[in-house]
Amino acid sequence: MSRDLRAHLDEQPMTRFQWSVVGICMVLNMIDGFDVLVMAFTASAVSSHWKLSGSELGFLLSAGLFGMAAGSLLLAPWADRLGRRPLILACLAISGVGMLASAWSQTPLQLAALRVVTGLGVGGILACSNVIASEYASQRWRSLAVTLQSTGYALGASIGGSIAVWLLAHHGWRSVFMFGGCTTLAVLVVAWLALPESLDFLLARRPEGALQRLNRLMRKLGLPDLAQLPAPVQSASQPGAAARARGPLQLFSPGLRRPTVLVWLSFFSVMFGFYFVMSWTPKLLAASGLTAEQGVTSGVLLSLGGILGATLLGLLAARFAVHRALAVFMLITAVLLCFLVGSSGALWVSYALAFLIGVFVNGCVAGLYAIAPVVYGSDVRATGVGWGIGVGRMGAIVSPLVAGGLLDAAWSPSQLYVSYGAAFVFAAAIVWMHRIPGPAAGRPQNGGATAAAH
Repeated sequence: MSRDLRAHLDEQPMTRFQWSVVGICMVLNMIDGFDVLVMAFTASAVSSHWKLSGSELGFLLSAGLFGMAAGSLLLAPWADRLGRRPLILACLAISGVGMLASAWSQTPLQLAALRVVTGLGVGGILACSNVIASEYASQRWRSLAVTLQSTGYALGASIGGSIAVWLLAHHGWRSVFMFGGCTTLAVLVVAWLALPESLDFLLARRPEGALQRLNRLMRKLGLPDLAQLPAPVQSASQPGAAARARGPLQLFSPGLRRPTVLVWLSFFSVMFGFYFVMSWTPKLLAASGLTAEQGVTSGVLLSLGGILGATLLGLLAARFAVHRALAVFMLITAVLLCFLVGSSGALWVSYALAFLIGVFVNGCVAGLYAIAPVVYGSDVRATGVGWGIGVGRMGAIVSPLVAGGLLDAAWSPSQLYVSYGAAFVFAAAIVWMHRIPGPAAGRPQNGGATAAAH
């Protein structure tokens, strides 16, 4: 019966309640977008305030990414044991308090430590929001739901970045952190009131009061109440003795070893390329002939393109297998990167290419967020997504360091973009190796979890 309930939701049209859950997850993802940019926008003011060296400032810029990686790796697995909702609420509190406390930091070391704390919360939020969006979507619209919620990153970066610029000009850098903290705590209140627990978690883990909580969700989904909890369904992700594994070890059970390696490799290579594009493009375009202001404009176009790119990939995934569409996005990204710097003589061409790269490179990230929840069963889904994102964050941390080292070794911007384009070609080859059925295929078992995993 548990399987029948999940299959029923997979086959029925999405309800207004299900789309509202996706909308809340989009708002949660906006926090990630703002938090990544908050240190970048305040970097000059913070550096001037404390008279920081380049290496000290670089340490501050990296601290948040270290925290996010740790949050995805260490906190996300707890969502498979305690629930998606309580972990998201806890991580919102951690992130909000860390951001607020950053506004009163007295030394660079204090700010760096608080950036790690804030990143811990953001890393846990991001992994769980992807999982909930996936679990509340029907099979046909699952990839679109996850990619739509991932557009929150670009929205948070664009809207939050604009507000941060105004706050910096009128109230100084501390006000930006204060705004971020207050906004995060306001989202905590919204999530407390409106974010439901995962249906798949209640069916798989059966916490105290599971039947009552499940029936409240059934009514919101327009389904009749259950007289008793459905019979549990053994996850295909934990056959035999592998069921005794705990935490990340479950990801290497016989049924999941292959997809886990594919997810990790694709996340690392895409995040490696993505953070190079987003971090270095304004500077490298300026070094290739554009003015500094034109380089910044190109960076804004990258973020704006991301809103369209994630949505476009989600719509394609409603018709085709998501990993096939994603591989095409990755190859197009690699081709566009090869032409970006050479176009700097014609401003409109540079702007158009920057926007298109933003469309496809952000679509690549959104596609990975859509794939990761599909290849894992509900019992390990948050762990699998969290570790995938955490490995990706490691690629994000390494990427700027590699680019800086290559520039010091006298590599040209054109050579850099071609080389980083190769990361997307590698990722396309990896993603193509997944075995994920298209939306028209037979309905998968266990919440769409593991038909793709074998």
